[in-house]
This record gives sequence, structure tokens and C-alpha cells, in this order.
Amino acid sequence: MKCILLAAAHSTVLERAVRDDASGQYSHLVGVPKALLPSKIEGNCILDLWWKAIRAARLDCQDTLLVTNGDKYKHFERWASAHGFPRTNIINDGTTCHGPIGAVADLDLAIRRGQAQEDDILVIAGDMAFQPDSFDLDGVIRFFRKKQSSVICYYSLSESRADANETQRGMLDVDDTHLVTSFVEKPKEATPHKFASVVFYCLKRQDVRLFCDFAAQHASAPMSLGVFIQHLVRQNAVYGMKLPDHFRLIGSTVTLADYQAYLADSMKTGEQVAMPTAAITRTAYARIGLMGNPSDGFFGKTISVSIQNYWAEATISPSDRLILVPHPLNDPASFGSLGDLHGISSQEGYQGGLRLMQATCKRFFEYCSDHGLMLPLRNFTLSYDTNIPRQVGLAGSSAICTAVLQCLLSFFSLEQDAMPPHIQASFVLGVETKELGINAGLQDRVIQAYGGCVAMDFSKHLMERGYGEYTQLGIDSLPRFWLAYIAEPSDSGKIHSTVRQRFDNGDQEVISAMAQFAGFTDEAVTAIKNKDAPALADLMDANFNLRRSVYGDACLGEDNLRMVAIARKHNAAAKFSGSGGAVVGLARPSTDLRSLQSDFEKEKFVFVWLTPNPPLQNLALN
Repeated sequence: MKCILLAAAHSTVLERAVRDDASGQYSHLVGVPKALLPSKIEGNCILDLWWKAIRAARLDCQDTLLVTNGDKYKHFERWASAHGFPRTNIINDGTTCHGPIGAVADLDLAIRRGQAQEDDILVIAGDMAFQPDSFDLDGVIRFFRKKQSSVICYYSLSESRADANETQRGMLDVDDTHLVTSFVEKPKEATPHKFASVVFYCLKRQDVRLFCDFAAQHASAPMSLGVFIQHLVRQNAVYGMKLPDHFRLIGSTVTLADYQAYLADSMKTGEQVAMPTAAITRTAYARIGLMGNPSDGFFGKTISVSIQNYWAEATISPSDRLILVPHPLNDPASFGSLGDLHGISSQEGYQGGLRLMQATCKRFFEYCSDHGLMLPLRNFTLSYDTNIPRQVGLAGSSAICTAVLQCLLSFFSLEQDAMPPHIQASFVLGVETKELGINAGLQDRVIQAYGGCVAMDFSKHLMERGYGEYTQLGIDSLPRFWLAYIAEPSDSGKIHSTVRQRFDNGDQEVISAMAQFAGFTDEAVTAIKNKDAPALADLMDANFNLRRSVYGDACLGEDNLRMVAIARKHNAAAKFSGSGGAVVGLARPSTDLRSLQSDFEKEKFVFVWLTPNPPLQNLALN
């Protein structure tokens, strides 16, 4: 790859304003090219920042060229001598203020002089200011390498921005895969496009050859690079990467007021968001699988309810280095003795929350790189806390991952469209299944992204797109549920289920059972909407009976079967809340609630009444 810096603009608005300023404040800058004006980083001009970023990046960059004009050549030659830039790599297009040849011709000249016709090239407007402490040039190149297509960078053009004049920008749209679907260079009137490009392009070698042909065909008139990009988008696949809003002084129409605001760091409008200075805390809640589980992992249907009783929270704050803080109880690293270590490890295993935080951070970085989201260079300290009982099937692991993910989204100022709730659910599932090898379905992650009471359809034809159909049912329609769970669960002695293998092998008993679970869910949706608690209770019992027949008593476990037996002794409905370790129950009119609770507690089970959570997100997928 070769890098080409463009700095051949003639007599920009800013340069003329500096020359005409009557205050004398900028007299020492008269005649200085825009790229060599002081930046807000003391002791550096704008071009210094680009040169430092290019040298610091792991670009495998063979050469960096800079193209300027005859008027400004000496300025850049002196800059090169002082900053270790090869003077022979400065290209003079020979023009004066009376005869600019345009950016297309300047880039073509640089490609020919640098013999870059068969190279990938990185094209940057060298007079565009950016935030060096938050801009990840390597991130752009990673995205470019992954897509194996040309990439253009863009930002959201908010009406509140000082430079929100779309007639002076290349305006574009992208689809869900970040493919640029349309590009209009400096439209003459308002367009529905809300994304604006900057001269920051990664061009694949085949598109470099196309550019050279384009430049040869349009050599007679000065032309902006956006005109070529508009042509390229119609010819080949081009992807867009969204930048953090840290780019300023874009183009030749920048005014002296814009420059003064940039130096004062006062341009806080639009999407520009300063690095968080205070800690950010996000909370995700436990859930009960009310109906249909475990069919969510088998293209079935389920209903899940978010509960306020138990939660996991993550806290993120800025720091010089990236630090993941172990939880003092869940990630023990200090023990009273070897016997103490043995006892804790035997009871709780080795599955703390630290690995969940680390895996979520890793996948978040990959997601942003893969989806054209450039993250500012910000380090942080991340910690978590949780009161969700371990190993009882209340979605404690996914709650930690969800809270961490939402912290990261907030810390990096990403809008919801960067990762909508249904994508958040799929993301967390990927963290657990693909990164950590945890056997899981989508149900838990969906309810933690949306809250409330959600009916979920995971039918195969829907899941081909990567997510199901999700419908809020309203917590006001729910009866009062209780939960019982094992006080001191353990991983030891659990029997591995063969249901997944049987399903994958086409076992008709399992396939039929999963369809029955989905049917129970459809009936339960109707029961909830009609506030028909007796019908819902019967369906809960039927859900458990079917699960027992498919999985067998040995797999379900003695303690789980005992909890259901206690409930049925008191004519209360009960079923697994998740994978085992807890049951969710619904009393019938004849149930003696005090006796029910007393019997659970006599046998050392924990008994609690549940409080549902209201919805967190509006659903747009039903």
C-alpha cells in the first residue's frame, strides 16, 4: 500500500481570511498553506498530525507521497526537511492560483510519479484536522483488508454542525453490510442522504487502474475526487466506514471562525462527543423462561420475563491503560489456604465473570472492525458486580455480557443504529457460544436487550437472517409468579443431555417435542393477553411434563424434580426457569401460599416472589 497526501488547494477561504484579517493576530500565518497552519496540539501543524499517525500505524505502507502546487511547494519542502519526510516525495503539480488542475489530476500525477498504478493506495486530504488521541488509522486498514474492496470514510451530517452544508460535501447512503448504495458529489439541492464523506479513501488496485482511466478521460477540466467516487460506486462494490466525529476544517470553504473554534476546541455540536470523564454504569437483569424453553435453541418459540429481583451491572471509566477488574468474590485470586482454594473451586468451578468481560471486549472490537465503525482510541477500566445466583439457570452469564456491551456502546458514543437491540442479543450469544463455548440459545439475550415480557419466534426461516421475531406482551397482563432455586448448586454430578445430538440427527421424537413447545408458547400468548392465569398454569405444567419426557429424570436432576414435586403437592404450576437449578411457579386458587413457601424453605430451597421489569426498548421486529 502507498499513501498519498493531497495538499494542492489554492487560496482557500481560510487562507484569504487570514490574509485579510485586520486584527494582526494572524499576520505571521499569511501565505501559509492550510495544511501547515498550527493545530490545537501545541507545537504541531495539521500536517504534522497526519505524518505522525501514518508513521505510527501498522500499515505496511511502502511509501508516502505529498502532492502540492507551485505556489506552496517551498513551504512543504521546508516542512519536510524539519520533519523527516523525504523531500523527493513532495510532488509539485506546477500550478499557480490562476491555474489549478483539480484533485483528480493531482492524485493521478502522484500515482504516476509514485508508480502506484498496481498498488492499493490510501488517499488523505492533508489539510483536514482530526483528533490524534482518538483516531485509529489501523482500524480503517483492518476494515479495508477484511472487505477486500475500496473503502470511503464518512460521518453523520447533523444540522447542528457548523459545516452542515451538504452542497459542499459528497453525500452517501450505506446498507446494513456497509456497502455504499449511492453517492452524490456536492448535490445542488437538499437530498435524503445524511452521511457525508471526507477525502479519506482506501482504493484497491483494480480501482486505482479504473481511476487512472477516469483521469485520462477527464483531463481537460479540474475535477474533485468526489466525482470519481460517484463514478466508482456505480461500477464496483465500495464500502463505507463511519468515523467518530473528530474531523474538522474539511474542504476549501472553511472560514476563519471555523479555524478559531477548532483551536479553542469549542466545536461541541453535532455528533462530536468528548471522552467520558465520569464512570458509566449499565445494568442487565435476570430472566425467567416462562414458556417454550428449551426450544429457543431448536427453532422453537418461547416467552421470557425480565425480573427486577436479580441483576448484573458493569461500570466503565476512562483510564490510561485498559484494565479489567476481577470481582473479589466471583474471580478469587487470593485464598486462606490450599484447602480453602479446593473448597471454593469444587463448589463454584472456574467460571467467573472476568472471562465474560474479556471475551465481550474482544468480540466488540471485532464487531466494530467488521462493521465499519471506527472506535476512538480510548482506554478504560471495566468492572462488574452481580447478585444473580450462580448455576441456577437465571441467565447470569449473559447478564454480565449484556451489561458490559452496553457500557462499551455508551463509552464509545455509538448510536443505537450501530448495534440495535436484536443485534445486541445475537452478539452476546456469539460471545458465549463462539468465544467461550457455552451452550446457549437466544432467549436470555433477547429479553436482556428488550426487558419486559417478550414472546419470541425462532422459526428456521426467520433465523436465516440471524434473529427471530420478538413481540412485547405487556407486564400488566401477567399474574404473580414466584421462584424457587437451589441454595448451593454445584457443577459436579450433572448428566450431559443428548437432545441436541438427537435433534441434529433428525430424531422425530425430539423434533416433534420442539414443535409442541412452540405450540404451548402460542397458547400462552393468548392466555397472557386474556389474563387467563388458570390456562397459563396448565401450560406451564405441560411444558415441564414434555421436557421431562424428552430429557429424562437423570438429566433433569433430583433437586429440580423435588422442587416441581413440592409445587404440585400444593396444586401450583411449576417449570424450569432455564436450564435447571430454579423453577418458576404460578399458584392456583386452591394453593396455600404460606404452606408452599414453608415447604420449600424447609428443604433448604430459596423462595422469592418476582417483580417483572418494564420494557427497555421498543420492538420493531414483530
